[in-house]
Amino acid sequence: MHLFEELQELRRTIHSDPEVAHTEERTAARIVEFIERARPDRVVTGIGGHGVVAEFVGEAAGPTLLFRAELDALPIKERGDIPHKSKTDGVAHVCGHDGHMTTLAGLARRVGERRPKRGRVVCLFQPAEEVGEGAALVVADPKFEPFRFDYGFALHNLPGYPFGEVVVKDGPFAAASKGLIVELTGETSHASEPEKGVSPALAMAELVAAIAKSPSEPGYRDFALATVIHARLGEVAFGTSPGEATVMATLRAYLDEDVATLNDRAIEAATRLAERDGLRTATRHTEEFPATVNAPEAADLVRRAARETNRGIVEVETPFRWSEDFGVFGAIGATAFFGVGSGERQPALHNGTFDYPDDLLPVGVELFVNIIKDTLGEA
Repeated sequence: MHLFEELQELRRTIHSDPEVAHTEERTAARIVEFIERARPDRVVTGIGGHGVVAEFVGEAAGPTLLFRAELDALPIKERGDIPHKSKTDGVAHVCGHDGHMTTLAGLARRVGERRPKRGRVVCLFQPAEEVGEGAALVVADPKFEPFRFDYGFALHNLPGYPFGEVVVKDGPFAAASKGLIVELTGETSHASEPEKGVSPALAMAELVAAIAKSPSEPGYRDFALATVIHARLGEVAFGTSPGEATVMATLRAYLDEDVATLNDRAIEAATRLAERDGLRTATRHTEEFPATVNAPEAADLVRRAARETNRGIVEVETPFRWSEDFGVFGAIGATAFFGVGSGERQPALHNGTFDYPDDLLPVGVELFVNIIKDTLGEA
């Protein structure tokens, strides 16, 4: 069977059996089975959860290149009627992680056939990207320590861009974001006697407005956005004046420091309102993504690989508003996260009808292969 046919079969198998963050056991097992045919020098499993690393060592000492893909699917119901449609109701690979990991599996096979002249190639299949936890768990895992790298790369398919074109940018490429949860607690009372309780209703309403207005205040270095995604006041009980309220918001900016400012202002507003109204307040965070920032020297290697594969290059000026936890790896080495157009008529990411185009698989493999050739050479 030709490699492309093997990759197509692998992607469709993974697509039909998706697993959400922290549960990617079957997906990881399929990846291990596939890449072991490439006879890597080392395969390590269970990194940061269900993460997998395959290492290929060159003939001589040299830099280490890391290539990363994601294992997890989304808790979204797949629509449409493709032969390899998800068999798990309410879970689907509608972001393209099935294609990304299959691309990386294809790279492993190619590197297994022709090792680099020097250095190392590390293929990382990372868990739990969608919830912003996987990269940090991988980096914190002692089993990842031997795979510290000099350069790191990852791609993401981008609907709306011409098929196969490479989307690149120096500096911030994708936004930082953080989920903020604020809990306001007072005392319940009878609805006929609200004065005998402590209701968080007014504070909740003002907090929602304060969070939404925060990005329009001065003090941010670049784009900032605060989206209130949920607010709850008590329970549906017409005889009760509620004593509890919760406000949830997604804080987003191109720079980590601006997300911190959004967060500080929201907490300051919650604290001030709680003190005014005699409430207790607690805050916590979820789905925290640092900004994904490209090192110019790593982004230049992507541009060079694109030119060598005769791919058009799209230089974007404005970072993307969505977030990606690949930014965590930027603290280790020079990293570049780039896009590959998956077609101008392709459904948007996270749309229930999205299906990664198989013809994009060899495009990603060739881009990665050329980055290795240009940096490490080929035996």
